[in-house]
Order: sequence, then C-alpha cells, then structure tokens
Amino acid sequence: MSDPLIVMGFTTGLLGAGHCIGMCGGLVGALSLSATGRRGGWSFLLLYNAGRLVTYTLIGALVGWLGSALAYTDRFHAVTRTLLVASDLFIILVGLGTAGLFAGLSIARLDFPGPLRAMTKAVQRLRQLPPALAALPLGLLFGFLPCGYLYAVAITAAQSADVTTGALMLLAFGIGTVPALLLFGTATQWLGTRVRVWMLRVAGLLVAGMGAVNLLRHLRLMGWPG
Repeated sequence: MSDPLIVMGFTTGLLGAGHCIGMCGGLVGALSLSATGRRGGWSFLLLYNAGRLVTYTLIGALVGWLGSALAYTDRFHAVTRTLLVASDLFIILVGLGTAGLFAGLSIARLDFPGPLRAMTKAVQRLRQLPPALAALPLGLLFGFLPCGYLYAVAITAAQSADVTTGALMLLAFGIGTVPALLLFGTATQWLGTRVRVWMLRVAGLLVAGMGAVNLLRHLRLMGWPG
C-alpha cells in the first residue's frame, strides 16, 4: 500500500462504515435469516463480506481501466484534464460538506434509495436457500448498492488511470468497512451517536483529502506551477 490514496481509501471505509450500517445493516441482518428463521451466523457474514470485496475490487479495476483509456487518448486530452480537475474539486466539496463545513452537499445526498428497494425485492428468493448458500451471491450483488462513499472512492480510483491501483483502492475501502459490518449488531450500541457523527465527519475530511491529493497531482501534470 505505497500509494497514500490506497491507505486513505481504507481509512475512509473504516470511519465511514457507520453510514453502511445505517443504510443496509438491518437489511443484511434480515436476509441472514432463511425462510425457516434459521440464522446464518458468522459463516453468512464472512461470505457476504467476501462477495462485497470481490465486487468492489472489480469495480475498482474497471474504473481504473476506464481512467487509463481516457488518459491515453490524445483526442480527448484537453477534455480529460478538465474533467479530472472538475471531479477533484467535486470530491473536495463533497468531502468538506460531509465533514460539516457547510450544508447542502454531502455524501449522504449521493445515496439513492430506489436501487436498494429494487434489489431487496430481487433477492427475496435467496431467502429460500440456507443462509450460507445465499451469502456470497448477496454480497456480490449488494456490492453494487449506491453509496456516496463508494462513489467518492471510485471516482478517485478512476483518476489513478491504473487498473491495479483502482482495484487496490476499492479493495482497501471494502476491507475498511468489514469490521463494523461484521459487528453491526453491537457496534451501533457500543458507539454513541456523537462518536459516529464525528467518525463520518473525519471520513468526509479524508474524502476531501483524496480529492486534494489528486488535484495537486493533476495540476503538476498540467505544468502548474510553471
């Protein structure tokens, strides 16, 4: 993990996991029960999170590849530079808004409930299976859940213009979310509301930091300061 963005991606996942718990923790807990009421336990949680990590890694590799494809296309060179700087500024603003520096723009506003409802209906049939068999497919599918933190890290991964870096960034982010999701039944009780709020704010600052790191890199590539 020599690239600071990979470390920042992991820390963002670790501190922003409270957002994941609030968004889908209860749903995952419900789906860990089969139609007969049998609970999946640790095997379900481990397989579910393994599926999420696979999906995150594939998303990271894909956006890294797309970023590299744009970066090495001379025809779109000027457009690519503009998009990079604009997306850097967007990530910084979203991160600072999440950290509470101003209202109106935050990572939570990037979440869309529609896909979550549709996916919930789609996976109901999996509850007919034993939880251990349903866990991995659920994790693979729910790795695509719309999440503001995921968007922010994925955009940053795309800006790396590298398949390996993109994959490692999203994998690190996913690993960071695992501890809280494994313990979501006790984590929300152990952590007070004020602590969780500050964790999310620090995660927002980290998102802004990732945007700032990339902004400096991209400005240097563009010859600034000259």
